[in-house]
Amino acid sequence: MALGNLAQRFLVAVVAVPILLVILYLPRPEPTWALIFVASLLAMHEFFVMTLPKEDRRAALVMGAIACLVFYWVDPFTALYYRPSERIQQIAVLTEKPLLLFVIVILPGLYYLFRFRDIPSVAGRITATITGIVYAGLLATFLSLFKRMFPVAEGGHFVVLVLLIAWLADTGGYFAGRFLGKAKLYEAVSPKKTWAGAFGGIAGSIAGVVAMKLLFLPWLNWVDVFAIAIPGGILGQLGDLAESLIKRSVGVKDSGALLPGHGGILDRIDAVLFIAPYVYGYVMIKIAIDGMPLFH
Repeated sequence: MALGNLAQRFLVAVVAVPILLVILYLPRPEPTWALIFVASLLAMHEFFVMTLPKEDRRAALVMGAIACLVFYWVDPFTALYYRPSERIQQIAVLTEKPLLLFVIVILPGLYYLFRFRDIPSVAGRITATITGIVYAGLLATFLSLFKRMFPVAEGGHFVVLVLLIAWLADTGGYFAGRFLGKAKLYEAVSPKKTWAGAFGGIAGSIAGVVAMKLLFLPWLNWVDVFAIAIPGGILGQLGDLAESLIKRSVGVKDSGALLPGHGGILDRIDAVLFIAPYVYGYVMIKIAIDGMPLFH
């Protein structure tokens, strides 16, 4: 990362981070959901540009948008807005997963069944469509679940926690790799990554979780800190490598050019996509074991 690139990243962060924090801590969850939804759409678009012919991209993005809307709105819409009867809430909960499976798997199958065009390429196109919806779309929605399951401030804290694990791992990995060692981590996929950078990234993740515990999440114990930070930091780096593999396979350097110094949205959230489901699952299991209150 050249100095000019580092300066671009810093300037983007100076502008974007305050805006992001304001949105995360607004008194209603909808702005956060909207932000994550838009980020999911942009990430899916970048993925489809890399993996699908132009004729299929719009339809794939529409199906991905529907899947994300089902995930965001079916249950939370009925539970948070209309305060309906218990029967309607049960119907919403029971229909959410079948609707998701229909949109993610059956709808792409129907689309390519009637819009197959080049038959030998259908298997790859339908696989890319389903993968893009799940990978670049739905994985990001785990961030919205924190704002759905917790009070506003607490939900915002957990979203920030996930982002810090990813971003401080990236920062720690950069500086450790630059100054502490040059042994390659996985040269075939990402030639610039080193083992020193990997350990520096884990150290950065630990620092982020420690800071959140001390400042905002005191009910996390020290076992939780390391159980979240170390696997989270490793998963974030694996997410980065997975996206690097995808880009290398299609011959591109960045998924997009939306963010100066960062590439595309998918380049910026590739680690978050792997971290968020793990952190969410860990926190839910901890709450269940400790018997802590969950909903608003």
